[in-house]
Amino acid sequence: MPQLSVNINKIATLRNSRGGQVPSVVGAARVCVEAGAPGITVHPRQDERHITRQDALDLAAFLKPHRENVELNLEGDLRPDFLSLLREIRPHQATLVPVLPGEIT
Repeated sequence: MPQLSVNINKIATLRNSRGGQVPSVVGAARVCVEAGAPGITVHPRQDERHITRQDALDLAAFLKPHRENVELNLEGDLRPDFLSLLREIRPHQATLVPVLPGEIT
């Protein structure tokens, strides 16, 4: 288990507030990995207010060559599409977190 897992959700929040693809979630993960972070955490919520399903897939693809040294942790609730994403990506860790509709994150 890593000693540190950097949560990059807010990078996606900033990107989504601006529209477009800047800043890049994968770019942020790259900076973290290059700095020596042993883990990356994201929470792909159903409403995609920050991390999207595609972000999670892109991060998994980026981290695949680093799999021995960098863990991917996906946070989410027990909804069918999240469970499907877990089966597809097969992250090192999945953290189950309660989600309330309309909550501020």
